[in-house]
Amino acid sequence: MELTEKTKDVSVIIVNYNTKQLLKDCLTSIYEKTDSIDFEVIVSDNGSHDGSAEMCLEYFPQVRLIENNANLGFGAANNRGLAVATGKYIFYLNSDTVLLNNAIKIFFDYFESHADENLGAIGCNLKDVNGGGYLHSYGEIIPLKKQLGGLFHTLLGITKDTLLYIISGFKKQEIVIDTSANFFIGTVPFVTGADLFVRNDEYAKFDESFFLYKEEDDLQMRMHKASLESRLIAGPEIIHLEGGSAKKHYYKVFYLASLHDQENFISWCKFYEKHENRPFQIFLLKIVITLIWLNPLIVKDTYKNIPRLFKKNNGI
Repeated sequence: MELTEKTKDVSVIIVNYNTKQLLKDCLTSIYEKTDSIDFEVIVSDNGSHDGSAEMCLEYFPQVRLIENNANLGFGAANNRGLAVATGKYIFYLNSDTVLLNNAIKIFFDYFESHADENLGAIGCNLKDVNGGGYLHSYGEIIPLKKQLGGLFHTLLGITKDTLLYIISGFKKQEIVIDTSANFFIGTVPFVTGADLFVRNDEYAKFDESFFLYKEEDDLQMRMHKASLESRLIAGPEIIHLEGGSAKKHYYKVFYLASLHDQENFISWCKFYEKHENRPFQIFLLKIVITLIWLNPLIVKDTYKNIPRLFKKNNGI
């Protein structure tokens, strides 16, 4: 029998990188809450060194463990799971999630009952760590022109703040990141990759040129070009532990050197190169990002990623 023959209803694919306890809690919730559906769980481990693989083998021998032995990135690791998945549907699930009900069955039944619609991807309103509020569960596609203008203003702002910092040591601007969101049901630009439920077909594969961030935007953009819709549905209940609804405080100059922001900028550039035919504006965007990264306070952490900004996208 071919590994890719569809013999299950759903294949749950979880990418893991050094999240042993979170992964254990996630897997426990899957097996405790999932019922009346034929499913498999595939863990694609990106070279964890915290005992994640050993934990899977000891506590969840039924899990199909893929040991990548290196950090391949989010999309590539998911694709390794997709390559061996036998489900009719694929459920991409973050390791820092906990299922509160029979969410997988609810997703499956919804897709099956809407088979006559142009449905490409579905997700749910993710709950915060307390289970009371809701988190970022879908996103907008920021227009290139707006992104360029916003980053130009950021460049001007951090240049001013850097001068103040150097002259007086005064860290002027503090930003607040709030992950809370309102409950929403219906069509969305894209469902977040934390709980992405799709058919096991040609649109389920990620573009591996995106190392981290925007890969789910790109995947669903390809769906939308084929007139397939992304949608949030009611019913599934999943907690996402991405900092809960707590607010985090950073000084903006230093936050722009974080792994999150560096990978975010690189992925946005790749996204625009694929989906917008505006090479001059994209080039300007890369120049503005480069100038941000050359800030003397953060350049030691950012200079190494400047070549990646200008690297050609050879993905799907």
